[in-house]
Amino acid sequence: MAKREKISAEREQVVNALLETYDIKSAEDIQEALKDLLGDTLKKMLEVELDEHLGYEKGQKSSSTNSRNGFKDKKIRTHYGEVNLSVPQDRESSFEPMVVQKRQKDISRIEQQIISMYARGLTTRQISDQIEEIYGFDVSESFVSNVTNKILPEIIDWQNRPLDDVYPIIFIDAVHFAVRHEKIIKKLAAYVVLGISKEGKKEVLGLYIGENESSKYWLGILNELKNRGVKDILIMCADGLSGIKESIQVAFPNTEYQRCIVHQVRNTLKYVSHKEKKSFAADLRSIYTAPTEEKGHETLLEVQKKWEDRYPNSMKSWIKNWDILSPIYKFSPDVRKVIYTTNAIESLNSTYKRLNSQRSVFPSDQALLKALYLSTKKATEKWKTPLRNWGKVYGELSIMYDGRLPE
Repeated sequence: MAKREKISAEREQVVNALLETYDIKSAEDIQEALKDLLGDTLKKMLEVELDEHLGYEKGQKSSSTNSRNGFKDKKIRTHYGEVNLSVPQDRESSFEPMVVQKRQKDISRIEQQIISMYARGLTTRQISDQIEEIYGFDVSESFVSNVTNKILPEIIDWQNRPLDDVYPIIFIDAVHFAVRHEKIIKKLAAYVVLGISKEGKKEVLGLYIGENESSKYWLGILNELKNRGVKDILIMCADGLSGIKESIQVAFPNTEYQRCIVHQVRNTLKYVSHKEKKSFAADLRSIYTAPTEEKGHETLLEVQKKWEDRYPNSMKSWIKNWDILSPIYKFSPDVRKVIYTTNAIESLNSTYKRLNSQRSVFPSDQALLKALYLSTKKATEKWKTPLRNWGKVYGELSIMYDGRLPE
C-alpha cells in the first residue's frame, strides 16, 4: 500500500479556506472555485508587473510622468473555461505584461491541443465540439483551420530540408485517402519516402500527394531528392508503382530496385479463399526465403503448378516481375529481413490508416498534407535507435557495393 503523504499546515490552511469560502460539495465546485481564483491571481500578478514597470507601488509618491490608469476588462481562455480578467493600464501605454501578454486571449495551450487532435485525424467540426465539451467555450471551425494553417511554413521547410548524401536503403509506399476536389470526391494516393540512414536510423524524407503515377511523376520526386543532397541510393524498395522502375534507372542508374515482397505476397493472397490462405502463404514464403535465386525460381514454378487449377492467375505477376523480385537472393538473411519485412514502414502506415478511420473524406489536398505531416511528426518522435543488427547489414552492404558507403 502506498504511503499517504501528510499535508503541510500551510496547505491545509489554504484548502480549508477554499472549502469554507466556496462551499465546495463536488469536483465541479472545485473547478469553478479554481476558475474564480485564477482571474484574481492573474490580476494580482499583473499589478505586481505594473509596479515594477512604473518603479513604485500603488500609493507611493513618484516623480515619474507615467502612472496607473485603471483597468481594461478582457476575456481569456483557460483550462477551466473562459475567465474575465481585469488588466491594469498605464497612461503612456508602455506597459507590456508578461503573464498575460497584450492581445493574448488564450492561456490554455489550446492551439497545441488543436494540433494534437488534428494529428489524430479529427475533423475541424469534431475538434470544435471537443473543445467546447472539455473547456466550455466555443471555438469555430475556421479558427481550428487557421491554427493548423500555421504549420504550413513548417511543412515547407521540412519538405525542403537538406538530406544525407547516401542512403543505403529507401522505401516508397502509398496509402490512399478520399479527398474532396471541386465538389467531387477522389481517391488520392499519399506516398511516403522513408530512408534508412548510414547509421541505420529511420527517417521520413518526404510526403507526396498524387493522383496519377507515371515515369515523369516519379522522376520529379527522385530529382527533388537529388536537389536536396542525395547522391546515391544502394537499394530502392517499392511496390509496383507505375513508371518507378524507369525513373530510378534515369535518376539513380546504380541503384538496385527491389520489388516489395510484402506487397507482392498480399496482392497474391487477395483473392485466395480464407481457408487456403495460410497454406498458400507458406508456399510463397518458401520462394522468397530460398537460399539462391535458382532455387527460388524452381520453387516458384512448383508453387504455380500446385495452385494454378484453383487460382490460374495468382503467380503470373511473380513470373512477370522476377527480375525485380530476385535481387534479394544476393543478400544474407540479415539484409533480406530489413528489405522484405518492411517493418520500417509498416508501423508508419498503420498511423496513416488511423487517419482514414477517423474521417472518411478530407476537404482538400492541403488538409490531408497537414494531417499526414502531423501524424508523421508524432509517429517518428520515438525513432532514436538503429535497426536491429545494423552493424552486420552495413558491413555486408559495404562489401556488396564496394566504395559507395563510408568506412
